[in-house]
Amino acid sequence: MPEPQTLAPHGTAAESAIGVFDSGVGGLSVLQELQRELPHERFVYVSDAGHAPYGEKDDAAVLERSRHITQYLRVHHRIKALVVACNTATAAAIGTLRSCYPELPIVGIEPAIKPALASSQTGHVGVMATRGTLASQKFKALVTSLPPNGHLALQACDGLANAIERNDTIKTEALCAQYMRAMGTFGLNNGDIDTLVLGCTHYPFAQHILRRFTGPEVRFLEGGAPVARQTRRLLETAGLLSYQTMAGSTQFLTSGETAPLAEAIERWLHLTATVGSLPAEQAV
Repeated sequence: MPEPQTLAPHGTAAESAIGVFDSGVGGLSVLQELQRELPHERFVYVSDAGHAPYGEKDDAAVLERSRHITQYLRVHHRIKALVVACNTATAAAIGTLRSCYPELPIVGIEPAIKPALASSQTGHVGVMATRGTLASQKFKALVTSLPPNGHLALQACDGLANAIERNDTIKTEALCAQYMRAMGTFGLNNGDIDTLVLGCTHYPFAQHILRRFTGPEVRFLEGGAPVARQTRRLLETAGLLSYQTMAGSTQFLTSGETAPLAEAIERWLHLTATVGSLPAEQAV
């Protein structure tokens, strides 16, 4: 049975933190948008790097980790909302999480295919995602719901999230080149892919590399900003927006080594942050 809604130890539920989790550093791209949209909120960001990459695990393994982390955030941080900042975890687990915690506002992320097709001039859209996301029932249902006149080039990007996670530039560049060539030609001519959907929260951190293969006219779409706006809407509806006027804060935790997450925060968010380790019983 899910636990009842509890109050933060130092005030009302509105003062509680928002939980955010990903398999690693990719969710920082979503966190960045959340901080922009909700500058007065407190966040607890969990990188499950000790169990990454999610995209190459089966649904059962991803669901188990998602439930484990959600329970930890509920019990130990008394979060007022949860953001699943991982496409693979959203596909595998968000339905179960919402069933287990019906009182908890939960926001997931999915590849932005619908807006991509709606805005495409050529009708050809490329989708980069993990194999786990593309194979999920949730993703298949999304594709089935699309209008029949669009053309999707679906590309499973094995190893790319992990290369970005490890800041392995050589490997990242090689994989980007491989997968971009496999999708086809990019541009604004008939038959060209004119919109590229980044269907993993790690991939926005490789945009500067991907841009080399598309040219400046191709549009990139990722899900961080829509997730942030939806989080705000849910908090407003539930009366849970923070009333603090001071700047918000973020606590960073990981089930893996702390140094890579701290380096990623500095590299991509331009922040110097202290990263803590998940309690041993939560990290396994």
